[in-house]
Amino acid sequence: MKSWHSAALSFVVNACAVALLCSPALAEYEATSSALESYMNVPMPPGFSVVNNELEGPVFTNAEGRTLYSWPLHQQRNGYSGESPGTPACYDEVLTVTAGLMSPYPPGIKLPDLDTRPSCTELWPPVYADDNAESVGLWTIVPRRDGTKQWAYDEQPLYTSVRDSKPGDVLGGTTRRYGGDSPANRVPIGPPPNIPPGFAVRTTTNGRILTTDKNYSVYAFDQDTAESSACYGECTRNRIPVIAPELARSKGEWSILERSPGVRQWVFRGKPLYTYALDQQSWSLEGSDAAGWSNVYTQLAPPSPASFTVQKTLAGNVLADARGMTIYTYVCGDDSADQLACDHPDDTQVYRLAMCGGGDPARCQEFWPYVQAGDNETGENSAWRIVSIDPETGRFAAPEQAGALNVWSYRDRPVYTYGKDQKPGDVNGAGTGEWRGQRNGLKAIWLRDDYMRGTL
Repeated sequence: MKSWHSAALSFVVNACAVALLCSPALAEYEATSSALESYMNVPMPPGFSVVNNELEGPVFTNAEGRTLYSWPLHQQRNGYSGESPGTPACYDEVLTVTAGLMSPYPPGIKLPDLDTRPSCTELWPPVYADDNAESVGLWTIVPRRDGTKQWAYDEQPLYTSVRDSKPGDVLGGTTRRYGGDSPANRVPIGPPPNIPPGFAVRTTTNGRILTTDKNYSVYAFDQDTAESSACYGECTRNRIPVIAPELARSKGEWSILERSPGVRQWVFRGKPLYTYALDQQSWSLEGSDAAGWSNVYTQLAPPSPASFTVQKTLAGNVLADARGMTIYTYVCGDDSADQLACDHPDDTQVYRLAMCGGGDPARCQEFWPYVQAGDNETGENSAWRIVSIDPETGRFAAPEQAGALNVWSYRDRPVYTYGKDQKPGDVNGAGTGEWRGQRNGLKAIWLRDDYMRGTL
């Protein structure tokens, strides 16, 4: 079985029928795997810059290279959390009780590990503005209740994450969409993608996917070139060319194909673009299930470890370990007003231990064992790293600590298999936990976002 990256590439350049994976041509592999997303240059205050992250595309960073995040307002079951435009809500107060945002749990329940619980600003340092700082474009300055000033972008106050350890890291949050049962996540911010009007770019498992501004996928056909289309007549009943307006002009990675007199089609990186008439939902990959058709990505996600495999299940393809056992990620956000995440080894382990083994570390290791790295394996990119974990506590182990495990992590969070999965393709642990794993639980790593409709 192929790695995750090979799976993603099959959707980019050489999609296979009925979501089965096949190998892309080497030349196409080289052309697409190294491409990075282009972005629009926007005015920035002094000290800020743009870094292209492997997972999230171009992101804004401060002078130290730390990614900038916002905390947008998010509707939950019993109200909203996050920040209203122009109104910081993250302060140095240590919260002690739940907020009651997630029915049926009431507010006022004591939070765990209060002696070590951090405040919001300990995890999310505000991006302060100097007294003489001035607004630039969408960059504005908002007051905090202690009298200090904070930078905001598009009216959302900005923060960095203590989880980011080196310039360009985006370990504190993601731009991937999330469901109403999820916490109010922090979201990395960046400049607009350099795309014509009528298009959008979204973050998915496989990479940064190109869509229309209505969020419907666009596709490419491997028999097309920048100068000619092989899709005419009957083909266009379901494959609708994406028409470029009369005033549109070629620029950079974008060009225009005149299909017939007066009918102009958008072309991206040498491939004419289409939508799929049978797509039932946004961000679909269904149109790439036909041989020769592929979704289009502005950049691919980083490859998973070489020892990992892809397994076909009744619900779609999942990422699996070398034995074919499905790999799961742990998701956790507490029900406090500051919506702190609890999925990282540096966070409280009370929630995870309760979910995986009723509070017993031994049971957790039995039912949700870590995916251990081989002796000769090394971390391959910013998404997949090998970390040393103390299995008794779930926290990072000290150097040379006896009994520590070298395990694979995704975005700095360890990954697991499920003890009750018996054979390759089993996904018996998918959606374990509160609200199908969105609030506190475990999720399989599906290799297509449209497999996850029921969990978003």
